[in-house]
Parts: sequence; C-alpha cells; structure tokens
Amino acid sequence: MSNLKIKSIYCALVLMLSLRAAAQTALTWEQVRERFERNNPNLLAGALNIDESKAQEITAYLRPNPQFTLSSDGTQTIPTRKNPDGTSNPWQPLYATYIAGNFSYLHERQHKRELRLESARKGTGIAVSSQADLERTLLFNLRGSYVSVLQAEAVLRLAKDNLAYYDHVLDISRIRFKDGDIAKIDLDRLELQRVQYESDWQAAEVGLRTAKIALLTLLNDRTSPDAFEVSGNLDFSEQLQPLDDFRKTALENRPDLRAALQSVDKAKTDHQLAVANGSTDPTFSAWWTYNGSYNFSPGPVTDRHTLGLSVSVPLRIFDRNQGEKLRTQLDITRNEKLRDAAEAQVFSDVDSAYATLNSNIVLLQPYRAKYLQMSVSVRDTVTYAYQKGKASLLDFLNAESDYRAVQLAYINLLGAYMTSAAQLNQAVGKEVMP
Repeated sequence: MSNLKIKSIYCALVLMLSLRAAAQTALTWEQVRERFERNNPNLLAGALNIDESKAQEITAYLRPNPQFTLSSDGTQTIPTRKNPDGTSNPWQPLYATYIAGNFSYLHERQHKRELRLESARKGTGIAVSSQADLERTLLFNLRGSYVSVLQAEAVLRLAKDNLAYYDHVLDISRIRFKDGDIAKIDLDRLELQRVQYESDWQAAEVGLRTAKIALLTLLNDRTSPDAFEVSGNLDFSEQLQPLDDFRKTALENRPDLRAALQSVDKAKTDHQLAVANGSTDPTFSAWWTYNGSYNFSPGPVTDRHTLGLSVSVPLRIFDRNQGEKLRTQLDITRNEKLRDAAEAQVFSDVDSAYATLNSNIVLLQPYRAKYLQMSVSVRDTVTYAYQKGKASLLDFLNAESDYRAVQLAYINLLGAYMTSAAQLNQAVGKEVMP
C-alpha cells in the first residue's frame, strides 16, 4: 500500500473520530434551548403567523381602487352612395359612434383606513404574544424532556452501581459456598435475586433511550440516541421566594394574559371601525364623451366632445351597519370577561405550581439530611454482618431492597422537583427557577 493511501485512510479515521466526538459532546440546557428555538418546526411555523399578520397590515391600509369604464353606443356605418351632383361618398365604418370614458373613485370618510391599520397592527401584537405563549408551552415540554433524560441517566447509573455491588456480594458468597460457610439454597436464592438487578438495568436503558428520543423529536434532530448526550445537575434548592413575588412576576410576563389585554384593546378599535363603516362614503366621478352622431347636425366639430362631473352619495336610511356596531360592542365585553378568566388562570397556575414545588422540597429535605446516608449505612452494615454469618439472608435481601427503594425514590423526587420548577417557570412566564 502506498504512502498516499495510508495517509488518506489516516485522515479519514481522524475525521470520523472527530465527528463522533463532536456528536457526543454533552449539551447544556442553554444549548438545548438554543437548538430548540432554531429547529423546532412548530415554533418556526408559529413565527410565520406574525409575518402573515404583518402582511394583513399592508392590505388593511390600501386605498380603494379607482374605477375606469369605457363604453360605446350608436354604432353606424355610412355606405358608399351617389350624390345628386354625380359625386360619391366613401364608405366610413363607425362614423357616428358614441364613445364615453368614465373615471370614479370612492372616498372613505371617518378615518376608515387608519382604523383598519390600527386594528391590523393590534392583531399583529396579539400574534406576537400568542407566539410567545406557544414558546412558553413548548419550553415546558422541552424542559420536561430534558429533565427526563437527566433522571433516566441517574436511574441507569444507580442500576449499574447496584448490579456491580450485588455481583461483588455474589463473588464473596460463591467463595463462602466453596468453603462450606453457606448452604446451596442460599447461594441459589442470591443468584435468582440477580435477575431483578438485571431487569432494573435493562429498564433503565430503555427509559434513557426513550427520553432521548422524545428530546430529539422536540429539537427536530435526527441524531442517533446513542450519539446524543446532555449535561446538567439533578439537584434541588431549598430556597424559594414568597408566593406573592411569583404572582407579581406572572402578571407582568405571562404572554397569554398580555394577549387577552391586547384583545380587549383591539375589540375597542374594531368597534370604532364599525361605527366609521356606518358613515356615508361618496363616490366622485368624471367622464368624457365623444358623440360622432353630431356629424349630421349643423354644429361645429368641437361640439362632439363633452366633459362631466358627478358625486354619488348612498342614502344610509336602512343599513347603517347597526348589526356590526352591536356585535363589536358585545365583543368588547366578551374579551373583558376572557381577560378576567386569563388573570384568574394565571393565579391558579402559579399557586398550583408553587404548592407542588414546595411539597417536593419538603419531601427532599429529609432524604438529603438523613435517609440517603442511612440507607447506605444499613446496607453496608447488614452486608458485612451477613458475610460474617451474623445476619440472615432475608435481612441482607431486605437491606438491599430498602437501599434500592430509597435511592430510586430520591432520584424520582429530584425529577419531580425539576419538573415542578419548570412548571413554575411556565406559570410565571419566564425562567425564575434554575
């Protein structure tokens, strides 16, 4: 093999290894969120609603198109004929045609265009707030998936550690059996118990893979779950601000509440537009005519051309837009009720999330202060006593079971805490909890 081929293969291997290392770089929460905002199709599709609303602003401010009409009438042809003096007239088609051109324009009064533009702009503001609310909801789902991956990784580490610890105990128990220190039935029971640890490991593997797939779906990423990693601390903070602080922040930041307030404002503008649409809009017209039939009259040639002006004013006797005026007036009240409902929902969401988060903190505190260390101490003590023949097999199995249950409960509580923290962020409308 030539040196050139060897060098090419070496470069290809280096490139593959570098790409694999880059693909397996663990992503922080900030990096996950950045990818989400850049790639999530639902979020990108929602952003187009804002552009569509801005396009409607252009339409709303357009003036009415002028009208131009060209018509003809009285078309005649004069055939060739002999005059009394012996001369003949040539055939002249369209000689006596009446031609008229009409130009008209509808003039809108009462600032209709300005009101339409104002209503469209307020609609764009609502679209912006709705997009922010969509992002708020999707971010909660994203944070939940991110926490699920961290939680699944912690469960997998626990399952691996438990299996490794149990295999160590099995190795010692096999030596004790050869030495005649324990009975065959005890060793068999220990061997059978290993199935539970293997099952925990496989379940944890599947759980982690499933959590990664869910997170990759939100990121619209086709990366293999095996080559995708995230980094972060599965931990909790005992510090929690007062509830009133979160309520105040929510009232200032919740996009759905802001959209409800904007809807009330837009409804008032729409009512003003409905009132303006009930006013009379005149149509101004101007026309020019050319009457070819004047050729048969003794008048001069210039008499064939005429100009005219007119103003058309509709008489708003029956239709004064009464129904739309009433509908928009009622729509103001309806949006005010929806605003009150949105405000009540904000308080409900914040209070519920706060209560859940506070409950998780209360449950986690004794685990950190006492139960975790106690479970380790009990397991190690009973294991040592069992290996020395001072404890029964049942005591050892119960101690192992208690340790697994306490450690797994702590991990699940941490996941619940971080999920409830994300729920509080969603309820407030911004990240107030790390």
